[in-house]
Amino acid sequence: MAIYLLTGDDESLVRTAVGDLVNDLVGDGERSMMVDEFDTEDYELRIVVDAAQTPPFLTDKRVIIARNVSRFNADELPALLGYLDNPLDSSDLVLAEGGDGRMSKKIVDGVKKAGTVIATAPPKKAGDRGTWIRDQIKAAGLSIEPRAIQRLTDWLGEEPARLDGVLGTLRGAFGTDATLSDDDIEPFLGEAGGVPPWDFTDAVMAGDTTKALTLMGRMIHGGKRHPLQIMSTLHNHYAGIARLDGANARNEQDAAAATGLKGFPAKKALQNYNRLGGASTKRAIELLAQADLDLRGAKDLDSELVMEVLVARLSKLR
Repeated sequence: MAIYLLTGDDESLVRTAVGDLVNDLVGDGERSMMVDEFDTEDYELRIVVDAAQTPPFLTDKRVIIARNVSRFNADELPALLGYLDNPLDSSDLVLAEGGDGRMSKKIVDGVKKAGTVIATAPPKKAGDRGTWIRDQIKAAGLSIEPRAIQRLTDWLGEEPARLDGVLGTLRGAFGTDATLSDDDIEPFLGEAGGVPPWDFTDAVMAGDTTKALTLMGRMIHGGKRHPLQIMSTLHNHYAGIARLDGANARNEQDAAAATGLKGFPAKKALQNYNRLGGASTKRAIELLAQADLDLRGAKDLDSELVMEVLVARLSKLR
């Protein structure tokens, strides 16, 4: 008997994890006789519980999959919670939720007592994200050179859900015996995914115009962000810096009081203000204001061109 709850904000990652888990649970057994799956929008939890409480027939065990379990309200949970307190030894129960659904804490707590909760979302920290990607490569049975893994990591950006498809393609093309280089994987990479906005603003503040423009292009095309959304990112970034003008902030606590930011963002805003100074900060706000007008039709220019000019000018401020 095993009970699992798989969660995550990306449905494709959750489905992949559920598929891998169920394959492990079924093993060499006859899937058609072992697995019951509930994936419609109108199935009832009591039907899932009935399936889990039914002994197997001509197999050693049964595997029951119930998806989108966050849609059930408190009145519908007692049957499932009762089963979690007293599960059948010959049934494996896999509960899954992928997307924006808010999981009932009662389900989470019940599974924690009886089984295992698996979070499929990749870590947000870059270092942890790299470890997660290497684990996925290993799980796919592939061997990829470190330089190629870094290329793949950079390409994925904020869209880790694309990794499974790429690994499947690479496995189909090369098998699992070869060690793949960046030249091997490059032809299988399409348009690069989006990037975190802080990577973009860091490049602007560092004066790395080329990198900043490249990252902005990925945000627009790979991340599907409208130029006005990027403008909002830049406005919020420089507004925090501008609040420090005349504040005489000397440390993180002073910066937090002046900006309303907390922790590291306040410290970073202070570092950026000290780098720019008052005059350049004022100039940045002026550039943002003019570009915002241009985006809204003040000049007959392509919106992406407006943003490219703005980013180039901002990255030159010192």
